Amino acid sequence: MQQMTGTSATQPSHFVAQPDGARYEADDLTHTAAGAITTASTERPTLTEPMRKGRIVVGVDGSEPSLRALAQAVSLASSLNTTVQIVTTWKYFAAYADISISEWSPEQDATDNMNDAMVRQFGAELPGWVSSSSLEGNAAQRLIDASDGAEMLVVGSRGHGGVVGLLLGSVSSACAEKAHCPVLVVH
Repeated sequence: MQQMTGTSATQPSHFVAQPDGARYEADDLTHTAAGAITTASTERPTLTEPMRKGRIVVGVDGSEPSLRALAQAVSLASSLNTTVQIVTTWKYFAAYADISISEWSPEQDATDNMNDAMVRQFGAELPGWVSSSSLEGNAAQRLIDASDGAEMLVVGSRGHGGVVGLLLGSVSSACAEKAHCPVLVVH
């Protein structure tokens, strides 16, 4: 009887105990895309990433706090095996109609900022467990809407205080107060 030793990556993967001795044998099973097990010739099963469950929403506007929020959301999603939904928002103000810049688009600006943030975080190829959307409207309200059914909402904190904070309000404060899930504010 020949005894085989080694790691599972280099040697057959299961152990067989019989009255005349024990031995390792090669796997003769593979997994189909649907998860069924079938017999195969000499192919070893391939390890695939487990199905991700749940969703973490992150607000991104291209600012440094939002980039830190994106990095934190990705780290959490990796640990918790969830997907990430990146959301950016934009608004077309009526006052912009008076500006004679025919090629400027708030939607395109927001989308460009989001795409730049994604390239900084992931490089040229976006993982399949990440999605993105550019939505028209109030940032806080769109993020609150997106938080419905999510495991967590992650936003950056700009730290507006004083009069500016009173006049503009705070996206992170509104989200923390009204979101449909726990909110993480990244400083």
